[in-house]
Amino acid sequence: MENTTLEKLQYPIGKFTASEIYSKEYLANIIAEIASFPERLKNEVIHLTDEQLETPYRKGGWIIRQVIHHCADSHMII
Repeated sequence: MENTTLEKLQYPIGKFTASEIYSKEYLANIIAEIASFPERLKNEVIHLTDEQLETPYRKGGWIIRQVIHHCADSHMII
């Protein structure tokens, strides 16, 4: 698999780039986005079957269930 193709699979929305400015408005928007994430994720996956949850999102990658649990783990780290 070509490196750029693998990178697109590893980072489907692109690699993180830090903002250069951290205004109060920017921080409030990011906090709201993080706070709403669990509910938005639940709404996306609630109707998936066990078979779908056991599907890797890419060859050799985590299954969807693992990705969901990883998201939960990352939200519990302070």
